[in-house]
Formats: sequence, structure tokens, C-alpha cells
Amino acid sequence: MEDGKPVWAPHPTDGFQLGTIVDIGADSLTIEPLKNKGKTFLAPVNQVFPAEDDINKHVEDNCSLMYLNEATLLNNVRVRYSKDKIYTFVANILIAVNPYFDIPKLYSQETIKQYQGRSLGTLPPHVYAIADKAYRDMKVLKLSQSIIVSGESGAGKTENTKFILRYLTTSYGTGQDIDERIVEANPLLEAFGNAKTVRNNNSSRFGKFVEIHFNEKNAVVGGFVSHYLLEKSRICRQGPEERNYHIFYRLCAGAPEDIRHKFHLSSPDTFRYLNRGCTRFFATKETDKQIPQNRKSPEHQKSGPLKDPLLDDHGDFKRMSVAMKKIGLDDTEKLDLFRVVAGVLHLGNVDFEEAGSTSGGCNIRNQSSKALEHCAELLGLDQEDLRGSLTSRLMLTTAGGAKGTAIKVPLKVEQANNARDALAKAVYSRLFDHVVTRVNQCFPFDSSANFIGVLDIAGFEYFEHNSFEQFCINYCNEKLQQFFNERILKEEQELYQREGLGVNEVHYVDNQDCIDLVEAKLVGILDILDEENRLPQPSDQHFTASVHNKHKNHFRLTIPRKSKLAVHRNVRDDEGFIIRHFAGAVCYETTKFVEKNNDALHMSLESLISESKDRFIRELFENSNNRKDVKQKAGKLGFISVGNKFKTQLNILLDKLRSTGSSFVRCIKPNLKMVSHQFEGAQILSQLQCSGMVSVLDLMQGGFPSRAPFHELYKMYQKYMPAKLTRLDPRLFCKALFKALGLDEYDYKFGLTKVFFRPGKFAEFDQIMKSDPDHLAELVKKVNKWLIHSRWKKVQWCALSVIKLKNKILYRAGACIQIQKTVRMWLCKKKHKPRIDGLVKVRSLKNRMDRFTEVAAQLKEGKQEMTRQTQQLEAAIDTLIAKIKNTMMSRIDIDHEYRALVTRSEQLLTAMQNKKKEEEERERLKRIQEEMEREKKRREEEEQRQRQEEEERKLKVEMELKRKQEEEERKRREEEERRIQMEMELQLQVEREEETARQAILEQERRDRELALRIAQSEAELIPEEVANDSGLRSNGFSVPSSPERSAVAASAAPKLKSYTMEEMAKEMTDLLARGPQVQASKAAAAGTKKYELSKWKYAELRDAINTSCDIELLAACREEFHRRLKVYHAWKSKNKKKNAETEQRAPKSVTDYAQQHSIPPIPTRQYEAAMNRQQRYFRIPFVRPGDQYKDPQNKKKGWWYAHFDGPWIARQMELHPDKHPILLVAGKDDMEMCELNLEETGLSRKRGAEILPRQFEDIWERCGGVTYLRSAIESRQARPTYATAMLQSMYK
Repeated sequence: MEDGKPVWAPHPTDGFQLGTIVDIGADSLTIEPLKNKGKTFLAPVNQVFPAEDDINKHVEDNCSLMYLNEATLLNNVRVRYSKDKIYTFVANILIAVNPYFDIPKLYSQETIKQYQGRSLGTLPPHVYAIADKAYRDMKVLKLSQSIIVSGESGAGKTENTKFILRYLTTSYGTGQDIDERIVEANPLLEAFGNAKTVRNNNSSRFGKFVEIHFNEKNAVVGGFVSHYLLEKSRICRQGPEERNYHIFYRLCAGAPEDIRHKFHLSSPDTFRYLNRGCTRFFATKETDKQIPQNRKSPEHQKSGPLKDPLLDDHGDFKRMSVAMKKIGLDDTEKLDLFRVVAGVLHLGNVDFEEAGSTSGGCNIRNQSSKALEHCAELLGLDQEDLRGSLTSRLMLTTAGGAKGTAIKVPLKVEQANNARDALAKAVYSRLFDHVVTRVNQCFPFDSSANFIGVLDIAGFEYFEHNSFEQFCINYCNEKLQQFFNERILKEEQELYQREGLGVNEVHYVDNQDCIDLVEAKLVGILDILDEENRLPQPSDQHFTASVHNKHKNHFRLTIPRKSKLAVHRNVRDDEGFIIRHFAGAVCYETTKFVEKNNDALHMSLESLISESKDRFIRELFENSNNRKDVKQKAGKLGFISVGNKFKTQLNILLDKLRSTGSSFVRCIKPNLKMVSHQFEGAQILSQLQCSGMVSVLDLMQGGFPSRAPFHELYKMYQKYMPAKLTRLDPRLFCKALFKALGLDEYDYKFGLTKVFFRPGKFAEFDQIMKSDPDHLAELVKKVNKWLIHSRWKKVQWCALSVIKLKNKILYRAGACIQIQKTVRMWLCKKKHKPRIDGLVKVRSLKNRMDRFTEVAAQLKEGKQEMTRQTQQLEAAIDTLIAKIKNTMMSRIDIDHEYRALVTRSEQLLTAMQNKKKEEEERERLKRIQEEMEREKKRREEEEQRQRQEEEERKLKVEMELKRKQEEEERKRREEEERRIQMEMELQLQVEREEETARQAILEQERRDRELALRIAQSEAELIPEEVANDSGLRSNGFSVPSSPERSAVAASAAPKLKSYTMEEMAKEMTDLLARGPQVQASKAAAAGTKKYELSKWKYAELRDAINTSCDIELLAACREEFHRRLKVYHAWKSKNKKKNAETEQRAPKSVTDYAQQHSIPPIPTRQYEAAMNRQQRYFRIPFVRPGDQYKDPQNKKKGWWYAHFDGPWIARQMELHPDKHPILLVAGKDDMEMCELNLEETGLSRKRGAEILPRQFEDIWERCGGVTYLRSAIESRQARPTYATAMLQSMYK
């Protein structure tokens, strides 16, 4: 807020918008949009993120951004999308945005060649880079790889899958026909398994896992396709704007005239299975002219053809025919496929009417006779047998009369329609199985070393009406999301812990409970559905009621009435249920769930189709007739569970994925209209969040996405290493390898068994992992060179050490000589020292003889006598000097004679000076008296100083005693709170569980509403809230009360609003959290004094009230609210600091750690009086700046932190560091840099020796220029009124 830098704040349509922080609220920030100056809105603190300095800058890998959060991720994708750069990396995960137009040269042959063998990061992001990485990982690690392509319908999964397959077969194929077959098989599968939906013109209505197999030489040898869950309901019915499978329209539009007449084909509007949806062809202007008019439906002739750059029914039929020929299908088999497709179309035109007889059966309408005839002809059936099987079924008696007697039971019209549709679904689904089987037969392989699998399965689906197909697809996506979480988040973090890398843990939502809801044994929805199918008279209503009864209180399951969409509110409780998926809540209508879960036909229809005259039709049903697990009673519909089969296939697929290495491609749909250059930020943000990209950002901020075991690197190079290098330890060899390559130590980290690389360092990693023999040999040479250099340096060091040792020996020899000289000198000095000392003393005595002569000369009486005595004394001194020089005298003898001479000299001097110095003696006595008086005064001052020190010592003892008493009081209070806590433990545990569940429900409600909003924008009206919700958060014109009067008005109006807006939910959550014992105690204590509602006051208004208010209670309340908002702001700023930036520290770490570990309740009512008295306390503790603790690890330059607390809040703060200017801070002017904690939260009053005397603080404050600094702050009206400002102002007055 102080530097005015822009931040990203939530926006309802763009996802995020740029703005600046203008105020700090109680639980939110006030944001002013940059594009709409003057208007503000509120945003939650956890949804505001710092922006990059240059918002138009884009990077290829989001991990290269300064700030790693969902807002910068969305902005980077937006900027790149605007420049037609649709691919972006998040570490080694690729984000692909569907451009909805052809980007020139993006997928050309030249581009394929550019990415062959190139490391990630050396070229712009591309799906080819992921494909090549998977190939190189398979080649180096000898491990099969999987590429999971995921995303919503219309996000581009199928196209990216085709590009991956084309790249692998083109780059690493053998150049034979099998490479082309693998690529050409995809259009054939699309023709039979893809269809137009409201969200995608070429939506895959089945899932497939395409495996490309490689031999030991890493060349393509074959492939295999596994398919999952074909949407069979689409064969009989489609939505108004949707189409059936492409093959039906391509056959109608592009089939030659002979085939058209042979199969009795016409325009799509003439077939029941096509005319209830869209009957227009996909065509260009040129191909539309080539389609005869009699093949076009009235809708096509009126509105024209459908447009799509990748689809053309007339041209695609020809391309499909060519593809069939390339993969090995001859003309006969091709015609068989077309004939069965035409037969299904004619079967759909068979209509029924009530029979006139009393049997209650039905007959086929006369208008449908031709359709029945064509269908029987094309499917090789007898017309009358087909008529009978569609209108009746056979039953065999099991008791009474002749056992086994066949009875023909007529069918009602509805039953006949169901039987017709079931036959059409069975024929088409088995035809699709046959197509997949033939595709797999066209690229067989004898053996395979490894494979690369590409998974393309329908993304998370949510429509206005969702049925069994959407239920299975979303269940599959739940499993795939769990696999993504395990592989990218859970397993990654567990690996970091095992290897001891110390990476911070990242939390993510676990969807295991949703998966258990679907697949759990006995109580899972799939098992409940199977049990319903086994009942004699199964029904969808009974199944739905069973699901609700067995999961009454399940968090993930609820009734349709609680949906956010109006259309779902009309669904009865026994007609559907809502499941809260990881991406949001979806309402499933259970009508026909039981029917769609059964893949079996009536025995009469099964027998009829199996006895077809056509060999191709019989082969389609041979496998199903030979199943041993189907025990079908005569005439009764057997049961083959579709859901259970899909669950088994899905578990096999996930086991295969877990056994391989994995790469992820997250496809993103930029808008709902499927047009180019339109970026809907909120839609894309929701897709990024659902795909787990935000959690990946948190992990990659400190993670290592690339790694390799030591032994594998060592084993790779071992056969190229000389004998002397093979003796190296694998870890030491890797270290030598990295040193030889000159890699930065920050870019990689050694674990216990592996080496790890940071994001964006794949180029260096792949340079090492390339298994090219020439490249490996070159690297071994570099390692050998580095070892030689290292050993040569050791030799140089040894030579230098020898030279240094030689110099040390020479130095020691010289030192020995010096020692000898010194010892000899000492012995000589010891021997002659007494004589020298005696001679010095005697000579000094002789030098004093001039004084004697001078005094004797000044005498008037006895001058001659004194002169004679002086001469005699001088002669005695000369005699002693000669004696000392010429004889060996001991120290005792010298001292004895010296003292005798001194005594004579003193006596002589005394006698000479007695008369002369009488007056001088009096002056001397006077000076002595003055000296004694000064000494007496000095002693008195010393005694006074000692008394003062004793008083200060007593004061400190009293302070320490007071601190101990406060500590004992605090311990008694904590013991009392602990006792109360134990009594309320049971109640609190229940409340916590309720609170946890409520928070999960609130979060899920937010996701549900976002998902419902996305559906409502495209398909249905959103349920309006009882009052306008989110108005406070999203409205640009929102105003915040800025005074007590406006706060009172807002408080009085609050009870009138009874809505479930985001603000009310947050308030309700706050009330729940406030039930804790500490919060209740704090609220009870403050209930008597909380007269003011300050949560909606602006930051500046709080500051002005503190500076100007004379109301003591208002002043105390404003101070507490002001400092609480400072804490919120500093916590947000610390959370969103720049990557690798130092943490700001406004107080010593011991103080902030204490505040985090000890939750201190707000100041209660009884302490307001103490706050009014404004008790002044001063503290001093050691302080080392975060930036200096690495420069000075031994804390030799430790500084001091001083604090003056005026009542409970800090008034002045001071930092003293060696070799630095003192840092002075005063309340009001420097609030953002000062400690925001109150005295209780800092714990300073409990630290022994931390409190100091006021005089000590004021001396240091004045010495560092604090008086001048405070005076300037007062004069500029920036200082807040405190005890210090009052004292300074009174002093100057």
C-alpha cells in the first residue's frame, strides 16, 4: 500500500484485474481498479496477489516468473494467447489453449525436425517437446511412458493426441507402412466414435489409450488401441443442436451413387436416428456444391452447411476410404462396415402401433414396411423373423404342464421401441468393437521392449441434463485427477522427504471420498445400480431412493433441490442426485440408468441376430454368445453390467499408468463460443484450478521436477570409463560430472540416492541424460579432464606445502639463534643486575648533590660547615661508586651502604632547609589542607554515586520481583484456562468437526456456484439469490462507512438482510470460530466497553481518530483496531513477497516467534483503566538483521533493539547496529516499519533482564539524535500524541 504497486484482484468475467490497495479492512482489502479510477471494491485477503513489474511480459515456463500464483499464471497464459503462442510450460507440465484456427507452420515437418532430440526449455513450448521428452525418458530410463491428455470437451485433446502420434511415428518410425497405418487409424476411429456436441464439433464420445510399441533399438514396431465407454445412447437420440456419430452423415453425404442405391440411403432428415438432432452436413463452399440436393435436409438447404476448419463430411468420407485401404481393409470389408451402418439407420425407422386384438400387443406400421425390409436385407435377417422378434418375445415355462414349452408374449409399443433401440445399440457397439479390433490387427508386433501410451478420454462433462454416460465419464475424471495428485503432488513430496531435500509441504484436496461414493463395495453407487438390475422388476426410482438412503449425510451427495440451476430444481428426489466432484457439483437424472447399465439383449433378439444369413453380422455377435458368465433365462433380459465393466477397465488402465513414467498435457478451452482470439479469463481460471495447476505452482516454487539416480548415471557411463574412473563411487562420479560440466550448484541438489534439478533446468539435465555413445564418451572425457585438473591442483598444493615447510625450517633455525642470544643476555643480566641497579641509584644520589650545594650557598649562617659536610658526603658517594665498579658486591651490601648515604644526605638536607623553609613549610601545610578538602569532597561524591547505584539496583530488583509476580499470575491464569479447556473439550471437539464440515461445504458451494454460473451462461438461467449476492465484493461502486455514524446506520440495517452472500457466509464462519474458549473469554471481557463498530472504518480514519480524539474509550478501541489491521497487512505482504526476497523484520525474531506461539486475547475491559494511566515501560534486547546473519554467522556484530511502550502499544523504537547509523522510529510517522504487536503479545515483560530504566533509554535516544527526529515529526504533524511527544512539547514550552 505504501509503494502503490499494482496487485491482481478477483474479477467476475476476466478472472483477475489490476488495481492498487487503498485501504486495509478487517478481513479484506479495498482495491481501486487501474482501469476505473475513483471506484473501489472489497476483495478477500487470500484472493489478492502481487503483480509482476511488467504485466505484458510473458515467459515460456511459468516457474520463471517472479511471483508464482494463479493470477500471474492466468496473465501469462493470456498474454501468450494474444500472441498466438498457445503452449506454455508449468515445470514439465504443458498447458495447451485451443486456438480454434490453424496457426501457420506450427505442426509442419520442419517443426518436427526442430524438436527431435532437443531438451525441454531450449525451444518454445510445444506438444512435440512433451512427445520427444517421453521418448528420451523411455530410451534412457528403459521404462515405458504415458502421456495423459486431459481437459474439457472442446479443449483440443483429440487434436493434440494426433499430433503426438504423428510426431512419434514420423521421428522414430522405421519408415515402413506400419508408421502410416498408426497415423491413419485415428481418422477411422473418429468417424465411428466422434460426434458434434454443443461444446465441441468433433467430440470423442469414447475414451482411448493408444500404445506405440518400440523394440530394443527404440524404433516403432507396432501399436495397440484400447477403448472405453462408447456413448451408445447417442445412436438413438441426440440433443437439438447435436449430431449422431460422423459415419452416418459421411455415408449420406459422400457415398457413391451405387452404394447409396444399394443401401437405400437418402438425406439425414429421413432417418429417425438422425432427424431429432442437427441434420446439417459439415462442408466448405466447394464441397457443399459437390453434395447433391437430394442428399441435403431442408434444414441444411435453409441454413447452409456447418463450418469447421477440421471437418468436411463429403471430403472426410473420401479420406476415410483411403485410410481404410491404407490400414489393410479391402473393399468387401469396407462395404460390410457401411452396410451395417445403413442397417442401423433403417432399423431406427421401424415404427409400432397398438394392435387391435385383446392381447395388448403391437404391430409394425404399414409405413415402416420398407424400412423393415431394408433393415432385414442389410443385416441378413429374415423379414418376418425380425418383425416377430421386435413385437414379441419367447418365454420358456419352468413349472406346471410341459416344462420348457415356448410361449410367445406380445410386447407393448413402448417395450417394442426399447427392444428396437437396444438392438440398434448392440449392433453399432459391436461394430465399433470390430473396427477397433481391425485397427489393432493392422499394426501387429511380435515383441516389444517398451511403449509410449497416449490417453485421450472425455473430459469433465456437465450439461443441463446429465445421464449415465456423464456419470461414468466424470467418475473416470475423478480417478485421473487422483492419479495426477498422487504422481505430481503426493508422490513428489514423499520423494522429497525420503531424499531429505527439505521442500515445504503443499496441501491439495483429496477426492478419495468421492471415488469411494461411486465404486465402494456394496454401498457404492455402481454396486447399488448392479443390485437394482438383478431385481425382478428394477426401476430407476427405487435405485435413486436406495442411493439417497445409504448416503444420507454424505458430503459429496445431495438432492436435486439444492442445485444452483432452476432446471434442476424441478427434478424430484427419486429422479436424480447431485454429486460434488472435484471440479464442481453435477446433477444426474437417473432416468434410464438401469437400462443403460445393462449390455444384454433379450434372448429372442440375441438368437435372431446370431442366426443371421450374413457371415459378417454373425461374427460380430459370436464373442458375446460364447460368454460363460451370462446365464440368461429364456425370454428374460439377462444382465451384463456396463458400469462394473467400465470400472474394471479403468482400474486396469490406472495400474498401467502407475507402472509407467508420466507426462501431462492440460488442454484449455478459451471460450464457450468456440471462436478464435476470445479469452474468457474466469472460465480459464476455473479450468486451471480444476486441473491442479495452482497446487503445482506452489510445489514447483521450491521443487525439483527432474531427477536421476546416482547408480543409473554411473551405469550409463561405466562402459565408456577408463579403469581408473570405474573405481569412483557413483555419488562422487556424479559430483565430478557436474563439476566438469560447470553447472551452478543452486540449480541442482543431491539427495540420498538421486540428484534433483530445479524447474527450467531441463536443458542441463537432458544434456547429461542423452544416451548417445559419442556424447557419453565426450562427457567421460570431460570428467577425466576435471579429475586430472583436480589432481594437478593437488600436486601444486603439495609443492607449495613443501616450499612452505622449507621456509618454516629456515625460520625456526633463525628463531633458535635468537633464543640463544636472548638466554645469554638474560644470564648476563641476572649476574650483573644488582651492581648496575646499585650504581644507578648511587649516581642518582650524586646528581642530587648540586641541590645540596645550592642550598648551602643560600645559607647565611653555618655556610662553611654545611659546605664541608656536603663535600664529605660527595666524597663518600664517589668512594662507593668506585667500590661497586671494582669489586663484586652483593645486592644486600650495596643497599646497606646506599641507605647509609641516603640517611646522611637526608639529615644534611633537613638541617640545611629547616630555617630557610619555615615559610615554605607553612605554605605547604596550607596546600595540604586544601588537598584534603578536595579529597573529602571527592569521597562525598563517590558515596553519593554509590547510593544512587544502590537505589537503581533496588529498583531493578523490584522490577524483577514485579516480573516474577506477573509471571506467577499468568501461570495461575493459564492453569485456570487449562482447567476450563478440559471441561469444554468434548463440546469443542464437536464444534470443530461441525466447523470443518461447514468450511468444506462453503468451499464446495463456491465451486458449485462457479460451475453453475458457467452452465447458466451458455444453457440455462442461474437461480437468483434471495438478495443480490457478491454485491459487496464485485460492485465497483461499493462504499465503506467512514465514521461512527455511518457504522451505526450499517449496523442497524444489517438485521434486515437475510441472504447467503459471500460476506454473510464469511461472517457466519467467523461466528462459528468465535465459539472457542479464548475468543469467548475475550469477547466477554470486552463486551462492556465495545461501544464502537470499527470494522468498516477506513485505515486513514482510524489513524486520524487516534491523533485527534479526546474520548479515552474510543481512543483505546481505535488503537487496537489500527494495530490489528497492521498485523493483517504485514501477514499478507509476507505471504506474497518476491521469490528469494529477504523477509522484512520490524522486531527481533524472538519477539515475533513468541507472538506466533502464544495466542494473546485482546485487552479486556478491566485493563482499559491501566491503558488510560498510560504506564511507560522501556525494553532492550539483542537484535541481528536477517540480511546480516549470513554475513556474520558468529554474531560478532550483534546490535540492540530498544522499545518504549506507552501503555500497551509501542511509541518509540530504536535499532543500533555496529558500523551503521541508528534507526529511529516514532508512532504515527513510521507505523509501517514499527512493531505492530502489543506489549502482552511481544512477551518482553516476561523476559528476564529485558526491561531497562527510563534514564537508560532516554540517554541512548538523545545521544542518537532522537530528540531532533521526534521534534521534526511533531512539527510536521506526523507524530501520534504519546507520552514522549507530550514531554518534549512541555520541555520546549
